[in-house]
Amino acid sequence: MFISYVKDMASWITFFLLSLGLADMLIWLDQGIDTKFSSVLYVNVLLITALILFVVWRYRKEMKFTKELAALTNDSAADWHEILPETVFMRDEITNEVLRLAALSFSKELADVRRANVIESDYTAAWVHEVKAPLTAIKLLIDAHRNDPAIRKLEAEWLRVYLLIDQQLYISRLPTLEADYIVENTDVQRLAAAEVRELATWCMEKNVAVEFEGEDAKVVTDVKWSRFIIRQILTNAVKYSPTGSTILISTKVMPSANVLLTIKDEGSGIPPHDLPRIFDKGFTGGTGRLQNAATGLGLYLAKTVADKLGITLTTDSILGQGTTVTLIFPTENEFDQIRTVRKGKTN
Repeated sequence: MFISYVKDMASWITFFLLSLGLADMLIWLDQGIDTKFSSVLYVNVLLITALILFVVWRYRKEMKFTKELAALTNDSAADWHEILPETVFMRDEITNEVLRLAALSFSKELADVRRANVIESDYTAAWVHEVKAPLTAIKLLIDAHRNDPAIRKLEAEWLRVYLLIDQQLYISRLPTLEADYIVENTDVQRLAAAEVRELATWCMEKNVAVEFEGEDAKVVTDVKWSRFIIRQILTNAVKYSPTGSTILISTKVMPSANVLLTIKDEGSGIPPHDLPRIFDKGFTGGTGRLQNAATGLGLYLAKTVADKLGITLTTDSILGQGTTVTLIFPTENEFDQIRTVRKGKTN
């Protein structure tokens, strides 16, 4: 920072040195001034030393405010504008005032945006709940005429609409996920089985079988949001599975006590160059574009929720052979640590 200050003061330093050089030249050229060279050199050294000391002194005095202000860049406190350093000069006071006005303006705009988002979120949630009522009525009619082949076809389409609306409801709740934790000790295969039942109609329509293997295991998690993650992955698995194929759901307990839930399909797979981007928002990939069936939201939402719950998602895929997605659930201690960190960030 000292070098930068010297650069800023370069014009003043240059003026001083030029003035000193001009004085030396006048002394040297004026025959009426009888001065020894050593005396002139002594005065020059003395003045330059005084200049250096003066620059150092002014640097410490003038840059005190700037240094303290720069230190605030590493402080992520929301009320940073209330802890601005004390001013030394008038320009520092002007800087402080501009920063305070900017912070107040930003806070007002941010509050307006948050208020608008809350209103929009509440409206979306209310709309979804309203739409679910006629969907429930339609489901009752479907159940009453299940023997009709046309009705069974209609049920599969009803399921797709239901899943999209349910996804939208979870999107509206996502910003408040930290406040929506309900921690339970549950069987991981039970979570997956519940979602398989939800998608049973779609699986039967495509003649896709779902098999379970491995030991059942307990996990400490939020059941509702964990099921949402599994639903997004299973929906993708069913969507891209060919007719007559099988989806394998397996569980495993690692030596570290972490529980693994693996969902493997026999679909077309994901190209290696697409694999690192499948959790990006809006990314559909080559397979999704070809089938015109992807929204680019499912896996992104699954990854977003998984990160908040401390669940690690890994993906492995072989082109033409299928895709495997693994959920690594945290242990009870790990989940408690994650929840503590999340609460600290929201407070």
